Amino acid sequence: MPAKKKFRPVIEETAQSSAPIRGRGASWSPANRFERLHVDLTDIDVVDDDPDAEERPRRATQYFRDATKSIITRNTSPDVGFETSLNPYRGCEHGCIYCYARPTHEYLGFSAGLDFESKIMVKTNAPDLLRTELESSSWRPQTLVMSGVTDPYQPIERKLRITRGCLEVLAKFRNPVAIITKNRLVTRDIDLLCELTKYNAVAVNLSVTSLEPNLQRVLEPRTSSPQARLDAIRQLRSAGIPTGVMVAPVIPGLTDHEIPKILEACAKAGAQFAGYTVVRLPWAVAPLFEHWLEEHFPDRKEKVLGRIRHLRGNRLNNSQWHTRMTGEGIFSEQIASLFKVGCRHAGIGERPKLSCKSFQTSTTQLRLFG
Repeated sequence: MPAKKKFRPVIEETAQSSAPIRGRGASWSPANRFERLHVDLTDIDVVDDDPDAEERPRRATQYFRDATKSIITRNTSPDVGFETSLNPYRGCEHGCIYCYARPTHEYLGFSAGLDFESKIMVKTNAPDLLRTELESSSWRPQTLVMSGVTDPYQPIERKLRITRGCLEVLAKFRNPVAIITKNRLVTRDIDLLCELTKYNAVAVNLSVTSLEPNLQRVLEPRTSSPQARLDAIRQLRSAGIPTGVMVAPVIPGLTDHEIPKILEACAKAGAQFAGYTVVRLPWAVAPLFEHWLEEHFPDRKEKVLGRIRHLRGNRLNNSQWHTRMTGEGIFSEQIASLFKVGCRHAGIGERPKLSCKSFQTSTTQLRLFG
């Protein structure tokens, strides 16, 4: 007989009694949609807790070793613009409340809420796995995106240096890479990025959602400040590295009015190209975002949610291909127009096409002497 599935209760905090937590995007953890039981920690019949307590202890970040056997992820989505990506981390301490990747943590038995930003899986063997996959005869040289899901330069990278290790491998093989990050820490690796630039094999995208520090601190609590991201663009461009901006995500009714200012500020800092996406709220991200609005912007909540629904066919999320990144309707058209005009006024051009012509492996080098 087949073995019975192991039954595990999930014990998490609920939204009803939560309050903002300094340094965190989420203030609670919704039930994991794959689990059969969710225990409400605010229920006095379940746990002896003081619902009137004002102080909530900060949740420390925990790190777990990810024993993955492969590192290159492939996708067939026509919306994302790339086929392969590399993610050194699962979960992200940056804590962006809107992050579409939050539900991926549920596959690990965690929650998309606080767990996503406080229980981080680290792929310490990522550089070795990457080296093995690039050496394989089945690898077809192509641009790798770092990272397609969570930020490769989140705070723990300063210590673990996994992303840097992967860049060392990519520089050795001269395999092109496109980087997306919200952290100025990317400037630490300018030496490797310059090496890749020699072969037209790198482009860096700084993601800028808002130029308002007060908004950024609660929307993306552990990311670099807007000014720090602009400084990163300046440093990268001063070093000759192709650098652009991702105005992402655009949140209608909250950040959409900033699009022209973001493009102008980034262009002055040196950004050469730009892109944008509209906020996506899959699965548990929707209730998390709704609750966040109630905590921080209750006066704008209905306006923001109403516009998102207008973009998404009267829903908070629509995963339909070809429209999930931009939405539909009049607000989608307004955002697209703001972005297009903003790029033209700022003098921002198209993204560069990276080259695979210089790709090499150790076997390639050996044949040179054969």
